[in-house]
Amino acid sequence: MVGQIGSGLLILVGVEKGDSQEDLRYTADKLLGLRVFNDSDGKMNLSIQDTGGEILVVSQFTLLGDARRGRRPSFINAADPADGERLYRQMIEYLQQQGAAVQSGQFQADMQVELINDGPVTILIDSRKTF
Repeated sequence: MVGQIGSGLLILVGVEKGDSQEDLRYTADKLLGLRVFNDSDGKMNLSIQDTGGEILVVSQFTLLGDARRGRRPSFINAADPADGERLYRQMIEYLQQQGAAVQSGQFQADMQVELINDGPVTILIDSRKTF
């Protein structure tokens, strides 16, 4: 077991060529403030900071797979492993500095991730807003 959390967020992180500290902070701040947890009235109105939930951060370069052409995804826009790992680790550190309880996966590992999706709520956050 590398990382495990209770109630909270599973964050799959894909680092793209050209991503910077600014992209990392934008994304992390957005995740910390995202109101996706129910309040006492059952409305999605609380953030991870409001609930005191935990965060599991997992590197997932395949999020950058472009399958618009052909049948094999292209990963040409994924950051090279050194840059990807650097920003992945910096995101974890930044989230911890903001007071979040963070666990992480292992960079570039073939991991088996289990998720109980209570909701389900799945949100795509891109600092470049290209979608």
